[in-house]
Parts: sequence; structure tokens; C-alpha cells
Amino acid sequence: MPAGLVELFELDKVETLPDGYHLHLSQRNVAPIALQGHKLESKGFFEPVTIRDFPLRGKACFLHLKRRKWLDHDTGEIVFHEWDEVAKGTRMTKEFATFLKGSNR
Repeated sequence: MPAGLVELFELDKVETLPDGYHLHLSQRNVAPIALQGHKLESKGFFEPVTIRDFPLRGKACFLHLKRRKWLDHDTGEIVFHEWDEVAKGTRMTKEFATFLKGSNR
């Protein structure tokens, strides 16, 4: 799993489908460190995003991430964790995109 993913997300379901493994994860209800001390109320999740990670046992691996959002009662804004492990311009983890770039794929 990509760095930081295990700490922020919990595994809900694993599916083995013809196109590969699909891991469904939802973000834990742990507020961002920068907002500790604020009065936060969980407001559910954003729409899930799907990113691709390193293959598992020769099959593609897709991570379906449900990111949590909170209402900050101190500011009235919706807040969330900044998670930037997706390579810019792709739907892949940074590590996987770097690996593919290095192998000229």
C-alpha cells in the first residue's frame, strides 16, 4: 500500500474480478492534525475515486478510496485531509507512476 494509506484508510472489501484486484477503502474518522482543537462534525464521504497501484500476483490492482469530509463549526467550511499520493495527470499512485516512467511505459 502507498505510504500513509494504512494510517488514514481502512479496508472495507476486496474483490477479485477478471480485470484484477479491487480494494475498497474508506477514510478513518480522524481529523487532520492541523485542525485539532476545532469543533468538527463528520459529514460523510466524497464520491469514491479509483487509482491504480502496483500489480498483485500478476494482476492489476485498483484502489477505490472514499475520502471523508468534515464541517468545521469554527469556520463554517468543509474540510478534509490533503492526500497527494496520486501522480499529477494520472490515476496512479506516485510510486507506481514513477516505476512505469523509469521502465519507459
